[in-house]
Formats: sequence, structure tokens, C-alpha cells
Amino acid sequence: MSLFKTRDWWSRSVGEEEEFDQGCLCLGNIDNDTNGLDKIIIGSFQGILRIYNPNPSNANSVEDVILEHAFKQPILQLEVGKFSSASESQKLAILHPRKLAVFNVSVLSGTVEHGSQYQLSLLYEHNLQRTAFNFCYGPFGGVKGKDFICVQSMDGTVSIFEQESFAFTRFLPGALLPGPIRYMPRLDSFVTATSSWKVEAYRYQVLAVASETAGREETQNIKSGKKIAVDWSFNIGEQALDLVYVDYPPAQPFIIVLGEHTVFHLTDNGMLKTAKKLEYDPSCVLPYASLRENKVNYLVGAHTKSLLVYEDTTLKWMAKTEFVPVQLRIGNFSGLKAGIVGLSDSGHLEVMYLGTDPSVFTPPQVEAREINFAAMEAEMAKLMKHVKAKSTNSDPTSWLLDDMITPSVKPEDDLSIYVHVNPNLDEVSMASGMDYQDEDGVPSTTVRIQMKSRLPLENVKLEITCPWPLGCTQSEFMIQRIDPGSPSETFVAVFQRYKGLPSHLYVHISGTFTSAAGGRCVIVTKANLPTKLFLKPVFPVKNAVHKITIDTNRPPVNLNDIFPDMLGQNEGGQGSALGFQFLGGGPVVSLLASKTSQRYRLQSDQLEAIWLPLRELVGRLNNHLKKGQGDFRVSFDGALPLQEYFELIDFHFDLRQSNLQYRELLSQRAAQFRTIQKRLLTRFKDKTPAPLQNLDTLLEGTYRQILALADAVEENSQAERLAANNLSSATYLLNILLKLWLDMSDEEFKVLEATLSPIVSSSEDQGWEETVDASITHLLRTVMAKSAKDQAVNPSPLTPPEDTSKVKKHIALFCDRLGKGARLVEGLKENKEKVVKKHSSSSLVEQSEIIEDKTPVDEMLKGKHKSGQKKKRDKTLGLPQRDQPFSENSLLMKEEDDYKAKSRLKSLVPDLDVLTKDMDDMDDNSSRTNDEDDSHEIVYSL
Repeated sequence: MSLFKTRDWWSRSVGEEEEFDQGCLCLGNIDNDTNGLDKIIIGSFQGILRIYNPNPSNANSVEDVILEHAFKQPILQLEVGKFSSASESQKLAILHPRKLAVFNVSVLSGTVEHGSQYQLSLLYEHNLQRTAFNFCYGPFGGVKGKDFICVQSMDGTVSIFEQESFAFTRFLPGALLPGPIRYMPRLDSFVTATSSWKVEAYRYQVLAVASETAGREETQNIKSGKKIAVDWSFNIGEQALDLVYVDYPPAQPFIIVLGEHTVFHLTDNGMLKTAKKLEYDPSCVLPYASLRENKVNYLVGAHTKSLLVYEDTTLKWMAKTEFVPVQLRIGNFSGLKAGIVGLSDSGHLEVMYLGTDPSVFTPPQVEAREINFAAMEAEMAKLMKHVKAKSTNSDPTSWLLDDMITPSVKPEDDLSIYVHVNPNLDEVSMASGMDYQDEDGVPSTTVRIQMKSRLPLENVKLEITCPWPLGCTQSEFMIQRIDPGSPSETFVAVFQRYKGLPSHLYVHISGTFTSAAGGRCVIVTKANLPTKLFLKPVFPVKNAVHKITIDTNRPPVNLNDIFPDMLGQNEGGQGSALGFQFLGGGPVVSLLASKTSQRYRLQSDQLEAIWLPLRELVGRLNNHLKKGQGDFRVSFDGALPLQEYFELIDFHFDLRQSNLQYRELLSQRAAQFRTIQKRLLTRFKDKTPAPLQNLDTLLEGTYRQILALADAVEENSQAERLAANNLSSATYLLNILLKLWLDMSDEEFKVLEATLSPIVSSSEDQGWEETVDASITHLLRTVMAKSAKDQAVNPSPLTPPEDTSKVKKHIALFCDRLGKGARLVEGLKENKEKVVKKHSSSSLVEQSEIIEDKTPVDEMLKGKHKSGQKKKRDKTLGLPQRDQPFSENSLLMKEEDDYKAKSRLKSLVPDLDVLTKDMDDMDDNSSRTNDEDDSHEIVYSL
């Protein structure tokens, strides 16, 4: 920021609600006064012409206006020059959209005290056949003492007017949109900036002779013409905002082009002299003098309300302005030489100069009085007491006074978000756009979001993010304004949109707004969704593949009491068995309560499906039994399902590897497709026809391969997302089992979830496997190290692993260290050593003696829904196949599986040889053999 400001010599606010742009300001001795002083002439898009004679000594601003006239058409541009053939005095040219008019400003000496009067009289005008954009003037063709006018239209045509008469109209080649245009007297050429980001020059003589009228009279209404030859062209690479021709001896003439980000200096024959990269957005440019040889000074106005002075490419001065200038001019006025005149787009007109004024302020003398230190100390103590009382005051209505003392900088104080989730499902479901069907319908629940603000806020963006596979009716809202007295309320319905298992039930709500300090702030909160939104009650199933048993220190309770809202068909039963099924025909999870022991069992055919019912069971048990019994505790002493968990890891990793293979094969086929296209294009461009040698068949076959591979990539991506969601649920389950098994504190559990993260990302560079492996390895080498010799803090780089053996080994070692008493937080006492139980590789079904009372379980199932068959895993949910028991042929089986995977990749791609043979059968017998040989040569050569 500059320390200096431009000095205001004279300023006025022009009109009301009028608009101005480049070309609306010019200076000149329009009244041809003998003193040679300049007058300020401005014209607005509303058609108002004003001429000012600035004089700071006039107390009344009206006296500075010497002429004001209203036209019916907008004023696009005005200039002062020798536009009359009858006189060489200064005349005023005004460009309207469809008219070019030249006026004379005359002075009538007054005979009374009111002084002189100014009159505006029309000399001549030209009606334009095309809508005008801008114009330039000069002694075209080397004429002496006269100025001709060149008008550029919106379609890129230029029309030459030799004062009162029309000369000709020409099309500029390749014109799409008009740009700034100037006349260069030394070369008798026009220079303009085109919409193709080029600066082009055209000689006047070339334009004059490029006629197809053959002696007939020239007209503006032309529809064709000879192609105009460009004298020179220079590509500046950005849009040109303004263009000025500079001719200040002793410097050589050159052109200044003001781009959006750069100032270019070009010679008048199209060569680049210098270029200055700007760090701001410029608005206008004005050269004014050459103070040293081959050096030119010029002004640049910026959108940062700054005025910068350059000498070629060197910044000499910078001053702040009160407005953004759209046009600058320099003129001589009474009492000020070389004053800078600036005009804004809203009509702020100002005559200013650079420099500094000495400060003439003299501080007034204060009355000396004797200082009373006792009174000052008493007042200071009173103020400190008041500050302390207000800083500790918890009254919510005291925020007004609190902000006066210590302004709040926390975004939570400016905006608060309150979320209420309806515990009951909607009577009329709002679910829509599902990709599955459920026989009982898809339920929905309404979420009410209320936002309260401490200060008036505008344009608050509200975003709702639901976990997959859940969705909502609308995910984004834009609240125009929130006042402190009127909070904003928004309602949205949440439902399960896709078929799958949700990994968690938290919906995140974020609000983005602009604080009073001008910074962007984000407030994030989350709400818990009801379980019955994705689970429906069914009859329990006796037999299942996976079983998890938890222990408590209290007698078992009736399940009907803790799940009153999810009974369904089980209502009125004994309360010792319940069944839950995920929507869309998902897996069934059975919940059993032992009558003789203090245990609860959850069982299902899919391990990851147990996570959310287990979370809901533990939460409801704590809420039900901790009301009057504060020492209630839930524990887990069974076998950790590591083998099943490792299968989910393998399946997710295999999908990641398949995705890389598909993409690599797709890139190869795309490269082959482009190569075939190039060869075909070469054949078609050849003047002598040559046989295609089955290149068209090969092109079609490659195209089919690309389509098949693209479909395979899409299907694999969907399966990978589903596997990632299942792995996330299984990770949540393993973490909560470890917490219950080791009775972890909340601090340790946070470290556990940060290490064995349940958030499975889909990044190709840093996947879940390598991230978790690095986190666990860090803990094993630091906090959980057996001795100081085993400790190491140098992390290994994150690289995609070749297989999952390393991460599975580290997870098993991690659980073993935890079972032996290791703690995740330093300074805590070691736990009692426990044995890590794992499922046998030959049998993954937990033994039934964990629940001792077999007969009561059979009775509570009532014999209606017994099923001795194990359900197959639902492939639509993306779950892996079970690992077979290890045997001596396991290595051969693994190699066979790899061979099958590669065969599956090849099966997705059509055989090019078969395609070629089919196409050759359609050809003549005489050329079939040659075509087949050529086709095979191309396949192997590519």
C-alpha cells in the first residue's frame, strides 16, 4: 500500500445513476479561447453532455458547468479535433450507436452580470448503417490541417469519413468482436486489437484501394469486399483493454498495449520492445511525457484504487485514489498545469495532482491541571472489576456488553446450529431415487436444522452430508439472511438411497458464512440417526456363520424393554431373542439373551453386519442399567474375528489392484486406438489410393475393447466402494471389541480409532492398507515397543504394497501386544495380560457352548424359523468369498486363482483375431488371404 494519496484539486459527482466508460472523457480548448486552457468534456451512456471549466475557488459547483445538453441517444465516445473543412478551429465529435455528429461550441459575450454564454451548434452528422463501437481520428493519407474520422462497428467493419463526406467502408479480416483502435501518423496506418488476442496494423492506402465498386459510388451498406492484407500482426496472448500510440520526441514512436495482466511496448512496425507483468488488475493507461531519451512516462489506473507512474517498465510512483478510474487525461487549467483528470464508471470526476502537502495542523494547548493519583487508581480498580465480572458472566443475554469489551473471534459465537432428529419415522415416506426395492417400503425420518446468529448474517450456505448408502432430499441450502431475533429453520428428510450396509449413522451439517471481520467461517455439527431407518424387525435365525458374545456384570434384561421400537413380529414374545434385517434384502442379525448367564450374543452370516446392532445394544444397555446402577460394565472375552477381518482386507485390496490393472489396460488400448487413427488418416490423405490392410477392422475391434474396459472400470469402482464400506464397518466392530476386551479409556480409544482407522479412503496414491500399516508400525516402534532397543521413530515412506501380508501381520502383532498389557498412551499402568483368541482356520463358526442354555434358545425360537442351512454370502453387497482351509495344495490353488483373474481380464476384451476373421469372410476370396496376413502383422506391430 502506498503511503501517499493523490491530492484533490477539484472534484464533482456527475449526474445521478449515470454510467461512463472509456471514451466518455476528453479535454481540449473546445471554445477556442485565446488563453489556451483546457475544458473537461464528458458524455454518459444516458446521453447527457457536460462541459466543465474547473475552478476550485467557485463556492457553487453549478458555476463550473459552462454547457449541458441532453441527447436522445447514448454517447459512446467524444473527441476534440479539426473536423470542419471550413475552419481549422477545434470542433467536438460525438459518436452515438447509429450516428456520428460534429458540433461547434461558441461563446457569446454577455452584456449583463451573468457573464458569457456557450452554445452548441450542429455542423454536420453521418447516419451509420451499422451499430458503432468506437472511433479514432487523424490526418489520414497525410492531409495537412484536417482530421478525418474512422468509425469501427460492432461487426468489425471500419468506415472512413473525410469530414463532411463519406469515403468508404471496409471489412477487417477475421473480425469477431471490436477492440480499441488508433491511428499512427508516421506510417499512415491503423492499429487495433482483435478478439483473437492479437494486435494488427492496416495501412490506410491498402484500405482505400480495396474496393469492388469499379467506379461506382461507395456505400456503407456493403456485404462483401476484397480481403484486406495485414501490414503486421503480433500475438499478445491476452485480451487488450486499451491501446495508445505514443509519439513524444526525442523517444521513437511506439505503441502501448494494456492487457489484462501485462503492459506491452511495441514498435510501430510490430516488434516487441518490452513487456511488464502487472500484479494487479489495470483499468486504463495514459502516456504523458518523455523526460529522458528513449524513455516514456505513462500512468496506469488500477482496480485497487491506485494510480501508478511508470518510466518504461520501472515503477516511479504510486498513489491511492478515492475511486477506480476508467479513463485518465492530462490538461492545463487556471491555477494548475498538467493536472490529472480521472473519471469513474459511476460519474466521479476529479482533477488531481501527485505529491504531498505539509501538515498545517497545530495541536491546541490543553489546560494544565494537577493529577489526582488516588482518583485514577480508584477508577482503574472499578473498571478492572467490571471487566472481570463481565468476562466470567455466563448470562446468554450479556453478549452485547461482552462484545464491547472483548470482541469474539470464535465462529461458534456468530452462528449456532441446532439439529433435532425425529426419533419416529415419517408417516408418509419422503424417500425417492432409490436403486433398490424393499417389500416393506423405504422409510424416512425428518431432520430439523435451526440456525441462530449473534449478528445479522447474509448468504449462509448450509450443507448436509449423509454417509453412504444414505441420502437426503436436498443436500444444499442457501439462506439469504439470518437476523439475531429470527432464527432460520430448515427441514430435510433422510433415507437409505442405495443398497448396502452403512458404516455409521452420523449426518454432518455444516454452515459457511462471512464473519463481521470479513473472513470465511465454517461451523460443523453432527446428529445421530435412528437405527430403524435402515433396520427392520424380523424373526431371529438360529444358525449363523459369525457370532459375537459380550458379557455384563448384571443379570440379562428383557430385550423387549430395551428395543421397544424394533419388535415388529416379535412383539409379545419372551424377550430373549430378536431379529433385525437391513433394508433391500440385506443380512439378518439375530440378538439372543441368555437366561442363566449374563451374556448376549449377536450372530449373522456377514461379519460387518454385526457392527451397528452391537453398537446399538451396548448403548441401550448403558442407558437402561446405569440409571440406578452406576457400576455397570460391558466386556468381551471371546475370540477376535481377525481371520474374517483379514478376508475383507484382502478383498478390498484385490479390487484396488484390479482397478489399477483395468486402467493400465485401458490406457494401452487408448494409445493403440490413437496410433491406428493416425495411420488411417495418413492413408486417407495420400494422393495415390492404397489398401487399408484391415486397419478399419482393427480400429473397430480396439474401439469395442475400450468400451468393454470402460464398463469394467466402472463396475470395479462400484465394487471397490462397496468393499470399502464393508471394511469400514468391520473396522468399527474390531475397535469396539478391543475396547470392551481391554476396558480401554476414552483417551486410548481415540488413539485406537486414529491408528486402526475406520475411514477407508478411495485414494490411489495413499490407500487404507498402507496408511493403517504405517500408523500401527509407528505405535509398535514407539509406545508399544518391548524395550528401548526396539524403539525407532524414522517413518518409512508410504508406498502401495504388493500384498496384504505385511499389514495383516502388523495388525495381529498389534492385538497381541495389547493383550499382553501394552497401553496406547504413555504414563498409564499396564493392563493385566490376556490371551488373544483367534478363530481356527479350519472352522470359522464359534462353538455353541458359549451360551449354556441350549434348550431355552430352541424354545424362544418356537421352532418356526429353524434353518440348518447356512446362507450364501450376498454377492450384491460386495462381500468376499470364504477362504478355504489351508492344505498342501494351497499354493497351487493360489496360482490357479491368479490365472483365473488374468483370464477374467482377457475375457472382458473382444478377440481382435476373431473380429478380423469375421470381417474377412465378407470380402472377396481373391483378397481374403492377403487381408488376413496384413491384419496379423498390424496386431503384432502395435
